[in-house]
Amino acid sequence: MEVKIFDIAGSFAENKDVAREIRISKIVPALERNDEVVLNFMKVEAVTQSFIHALISDAIRNYGAEVLDKISFKSCNENIRKIIKIVVDYMQES
Repeated sequence: MEVKIFDIAGSFAENKDVAREIRISKIVPALERNDEVVLNFMKVEAVTQSFIHALISDAIRNYGAEVLDKISFKSCNENIRKIIKIVVDYMQES
């Protein structure tokens, strides 16, 4: 299942309520079906750390770090990749 972040959050993904809604309505149900989840960041220029945290931290907390084998991040620019890595590293440490 692919989620096009730009279509939902725009070119600057900052609203953590939007991220939470994506998590609840799309990511979690897909993971519960044991589906792969592709988070497609095409046309997204920037994200906030709080957006990424709201998007994926609960999945990591509830399913463990191995859930990252089921979630892929597509078309991320360098800054988005860095922020995803910060959030993932933080969640794996806690």
